[in-house]
Amino acid sequence: MVAVGPSFCPACGTPLETRRVEERDRAYCPSCAQVVWRNPVPTAAVAVVEDWADPPRVLLVRRRQPPDAGQWSIPAGFVEYGEHPRGAAARELREETGLRVDADALALVDVDDLVHPSDRHLVTITYAVSRDRTTGDPVAGSDAADAGFWTLDELCEDEAALRAFDRDRVRRALDGV
Repeated sequence: MVAVGPSFCPACGTPLETRRVEERDRAYCPSCAQVVWRNPVPTAAVAVVEDWADPPRVLLVRRRQPPDAGQWSIPAGFVEYGEHPRGAAARELREETGLRVDADALALVDVDDLVHPSDRHLVTITYAVSRDRTTGDPVAGSDAADAGFWTLDELCEDEAALRAFDRDRVRRALDGV
């Protein structure tokens, strides 16, 4: 089965067929004689943890844009062309919260794949960093409506407030810093 994707060839507009290529069913253009690849999009996220707090707290932003508008998540976004994922995580942190961090201070927490509510298949690379390795004060920026630190207990009180895949990332980040 081919994942939901384009119905027509992006190069010539011919309706796509399904062909078995490299032991998988893939979208195929009979006119161009080419597979129409649908590869995951890389994203990077960073959990800033106040590990000195008791209990520890993690920085979250409230999403301003659909499809996740109103929900809390760790700062994250797309890795841009030519950008290292660590650099993307540091950039997204700055854009969404105003905090600055040296990308080399970020510790890898997890690499995971997921299908975003927008139907994009993502490979998400999550980093963590202690709050004392960052500079600045958190304020909502670019596509964030709010920013603040939360404990895991506070997050568990309102299951709907935090995106499900972020809940797992927060737990892993709290374990990893």
